[in-house]
Amino acid sequence: MSAPVLTTLLVANRGEIACRVMRTAKALGLTTVAVHSATDRDARHSREADIRVDLGGSKAADSYLQIDKLIAAAKASGAQAIHPGYGFLSENAGFARAIENAGLIFLGPPASAIDAMGSKSAAKALMETAGVPLVPGYHGEAQDLETFRDACERIGYPVLLKATAGGGGKGMKVVDDVSKLAEALASAQREAQSSFGDSRMLVEKYLLKPRHVEIQVFADQHGNCLYLNERDCSIQRRHQKVVEEAPAPGLSPELRRAMGEAAVRSAQAIGYVGAGTVEFLLDARGEFFFMEMNTRLQVEHPVTEAITGLDLVAWQIRVARGEALPMTQDQVPLVGHAIEVRLYAEDPGNDFLPATGRLELYRESAQGPGRRVDSGVEEGDEISPFYDPMLGKLIAWGEDREQARLRLLSMLDEFAIGGLKTNINFLRRIIGHPAFAAAELDTGFIPRYQEQLLPAPSELSDGFWQAAAQAFAQSQPHATRADDPSSPWAAPNGLRAGLPREITLHLSCEGQDQALTLGDNNAHSARLKGEYLLTEQAGVRRQHRAIRRGDHVYLQWDGELRRIESYDPISAVEASHSHHGGLTAPMNGSIVRVLVEAGQSVEAGAQLVVLEAMKMEHSIRAPHAGVIKALYCQEGEMVSEGSALVELEEA
Repeated sequence: MSAPVLTTLLVANRGEIACRVMRTAKALGLTTVAVHSATDRDARHSREADIRVDLGGSKAADSYLQIDKLIAAAKASGAQAIHPGYGFLSENAGFARAIENAGLIFLGPPASAIDAMGSKSAAKALMETAGVPLVPGYHGEAQDLETFRDACERIGYPVLLKATAGGGGKGMKVVDDVSKLAEALASAQREAQSSFGDSRMLVEKYLLKPRHVEIQVFADQHGNCLYLNERDCSIQRRHQKVVEEAPAPGLSPELRRAMGEAAVRSAQAIGYVGAGTVEFLLDARGEFFFMEMNTRLQVEHPVTEAITGLDLVAWQIRVARGEALPMTQDQVPLVGHAIEVRLYAEDPGNDFLPATGRLELYRESAQGPGRRVDSGVEEGDEISPFYDPMLGKLIAWGEDREQARLRLLSMLDEFAIGGLKTNINFLRRIIGHPAFAAAELDTGFIPRYQEQLLPAPSELSDGFWQAAAQAFAQSQPHATRADDPSSPWAAPNGLRAGLPREITLHLSCEGQDQALTLGDNNAHSARLKGEYLLTEQAGVRRQHRAIRRGDHVYLQWDGELRRIESYDPISAVEASHSHHGGLTAPMNGSIVRVLVEAGQSVEAGAQLVVLEAMKMEHSIRAPHAGVIKALYCQEGEMVSEGSALVELEEA
C-alpha cells in the first residue's frame, strides 16, 4: 500500500503546543494551518501559521471543541492531516473517528486505542485483566453519590476523585472526609463536563508520598513498539505537573526496564500507534502501580527529546505516513539529564488563582546548547480567562542533573514578565531548593516546603527603595538633544533650571509605599545604562535589569522582577475611604453557580458563588457568619477581576 500524501497539516489546538508542532512541520517542508477562536484571532500560533481559519466563539466549547468546524477547516485549507496537540480533543475517540471518516489522517492512535485507554475507568479494568498492579479504587459505571460514598468508605480516606476522560488536573479533587464528598464530587463533575464534555468520575486511594513516574512509548503501524525512557513528574500543585525531568533520579536500570516493558505491553495490548505515555505511581519500596495512559503527546515531551536527541513530533508525522520506527529498543539513547518547568499566568500567593491581562513585558531567556524555550505568547499579547493559563515551558539539559538544574536557574533569572501575575519566582524557589537539588522528590514536595516556596511578603530594604527611585527617575521620558548628547538637557537625572535640586518620589511596590528624596549628591550611586541600573556600594558594583513600561518600572532585585509605580498619597487616602465592601471576583471568569440569595443567613466557610476561569472552578466562600445583604452577579455572567459579587453583612 502506498504511503498517504501529507503535505499540509492542521493543528487543532492553540498556544505553545500549536507553535511547537508547526515548528517541526515547517522543518519537514509541510504547510501549516492554524485554527483560532475569536479571542485568539491575533494569537501567536495564529500569526505563525501559513494558513489560518477562524472558528468563531470565545470559549473552547464554541471553538476548539467543535469537531465539525475543525474538519471543515481542514478541508477548506487543503490539509490532509490533523494534529490534536494535547488537551481539548486530543483524547476524544469521536474526534479521531470523525477525522478518519472524513478521509483525513489523525496524528494520534486509532480511535479504538483511545476508547480503551482514554477512559481512566476502562483503562484500569483492562490493566486489571492484564495483571498490572493497580491502586485500590472504584471505576464503575454507576455515578451516583451513594455509590461513591460506599466506595470511599471501602477504600478509606483520603481519596482522589478524577475525571475518567480528563487530565491536567481538571475535574480532580482530593477528599479527606465524607462530609466534603458531595460538594467535591459535584464540582469535579462540572469541571469535567466543561473541559472534556464528559462528567463521569472514578475514585482511588490517595497514596501518601508517592512519586509520579511515566514512560514515553512509541509505536508504528507495523507492530513495532518501544519505550523512550522515563520522566519524573512528581512536583505538582492541584494535581497538575509543575516540574518534569528525565531520566527519573535514582531509578535503577532494572526498574527502568521493568516499567518500560510493562508500558510497551500495555500499548501493544490495545493496538497502539504513535506517541503515548503510560503513567505510574512509584512508592519508596520500588513498587509501581498503573495510574493511566495518555493517548497523545505530553506537555513534558521536550525532556525526553533532550536526553534522546529525537524529535517526537517528527516521529508522529513519519508514523502517520506509514514509516517504521527508525530504531530498536537497544538503540534508544539516554544522554545526560533534562529538567522542564511550566510557566503559568497565575498567582501562587493567592492559591494559584489564574491571572489574566496583557503581557506588557515579556522577555525570554536566551536559547542555545542545553537551553530551550517552548512558548505560545509574545510581548503585547492578551491572556484571556477562556483557556489554560500555561504561557510556555523552559527546558534545560546538562551532562548531569546538577548542570541541568543550574542552567535552568540561569534561564529563570534571565526571563522577564510583567503585566500580570506568574509563577516564575515560585519556579525559581523550587529549582533552587536544597531538597530539589538532592532529588528528594514526591507529590507532596510543594505542600511540605510551602513556607519556603511561598514565603510571606517581606519588608523591602532601603537599598531596594533607593535603587527603585533612581531607576524610576532616570527612566522617565524626557526631551533629548540629538545634536548634542553631552548637553545637560540630554541627561535623565532630574536636573532642571529654576527647579529644586531635590525631587521627592512617592513609590509603591508589592503593597508597600515609600516616599524618597533624590538629589545631586546621591545621583552618582546608581546610573541607568540601557535597560540596566548600575549600582555601587562599598566598592561593589552590580547591575539590575530596569525596564520602563508606561508610568511604571520593572526592577530586578534579589532575583525577582518587581513592579514599581508612583502614587498620589492624597488620592490613595481618599480611595481607601470610599472602598466598596463585599466579596469580589479574584480573577476574570464566568459565574457558574450562585448558591445564596439576598436575606439568607450563612455560616463561615459556606459556598456563596462558584466562578470558572481557565477551565478550573473556584469557590467564593463566606469569610465569617452573616447575612447576604446583596447579590451583584448571576449564573452565566462574565465578571472582571475585582468586581463585587456578594455583599455579606456580619452577624
